[in-house]
Amino acid sequence: MASSSSSSDQAFFNNCLLTLYLIAPPTFISLRFLQAPYGKHHRPGWGPTVSPPLAWFLMESPTLWLTLLIFPFGHNFRNPKSLILISPFLFHYLHRSCIYPLRLHRNKTQLTGFPVTVALMAFGFNLLNSYLQARWVSHYKDYDGESGGRLFWWRFLIGLVIFFCGMWVNIWSDKVLVGLKKQGGGYKVPRGGWFGLVSCPNYFGEILEWFGWAVMTWSWVGLGFFLYTCANLVPRALAHHKWYLEKFGEDYPKHRKAVIPFLY
Repeated sequence: MASSSSSSDQAFFNNCLLTLYLIAPPTFISLRFLQAPYGKHHRPGWGPTVSPPLAWFLMESPTLWLTLLIFPFGHNFRNPKSLILISPFLFHYLHRSCIYPLRLHRNKTQLTGFPVTVALMAFGFNLLNSYLQARWVSHYKDYDGESGGRLFWWRFLIGLVIFFCGMWVNIWSDKVLVGLKKQGGGYKVPRGGWFGLVSCPNYFGEILEWFGWAVMTWSWVGLGFFLYTCANLVPRALAHHKWYLEKFGEDYPKHRKAVIPFLY
């Protein structure tokens, strides 16, 4: 009976992992032609909306509660390495689910509504991804077979440096953008720091974070999340870049790339 349950769990996990890889290409292709209608690309026709702070809190929340719900059922639950490994994931989403929405809420300027349909799609993705990341770290990852653990620590430390560099860029960029909104008077050209290199350093930072996570986990699960992040954020960054160029014309720095400094 236990063997049957284990096989069923493994099959479910594998199917979810396959789904993560299968949804990345259509996400990338669709977003090259149709942008999610929130923020700069807000437009009517997508049904009811909610306030952006509430939308961010609700749609990102599975990354916290589902992760914490699943984690104790893994056989690596009491392994200190698994607890250390999941910590950066939870740290990122504590900021994204709680601190970032509060920062938006404190912004006194009027924010455009966030479509419920988009929030529901993001909620569904976060259910899938949180299950995969938490289940891999807490249950399926082999912590003892990595050359006695030495490889684990090398990968973890290298990935952690990349992760926190990306998170710093992401948080700094979001702070700049929220600060510009507080000034009122509509959209402005963000300047200084990483905005001197790319139009969307917040997206570059997040891509960098999940590349670091892929290194830390050294897994198909981590790689799949990184690839999906690229499929989701790179087209949106390109759309942002085009929007800036069209709106500000000659006033917008022509040397800036969209999302990857000096390259793209």
